[in-house]
Amino acid sequence: MLSTTVTNTGQITLPQEICSYLKLVSGSKISFVIDEDGQVKLFPLNVPVEELSGILHRPGMKKTTLEEIETAISEGANDWT
Repeated sequence: MLSTTVTNTGQITLPQEICSYLKLVSGSKISFVIDEDGQVKLFPLNVPVEELSGILHRPGMKKTTLEEIETAISEGANDWT
């Protein structure tokens, strides 16, 4: 297991092995997600969006149709008017 230290300003330095594995370079952006188990996951933002498909999936989660998504967006927009 790799580890690092948090500075007093809340910053960390990622181990080189992690940077290499994620293909991170100076200026790369990363995203953090807290999953349903409370684990924090780190995702490089230098990957095609297609590779991110399903990262928030939870076992037993019902798939949402495009129609359901559009209805939810419409209802949410109506709440703002």
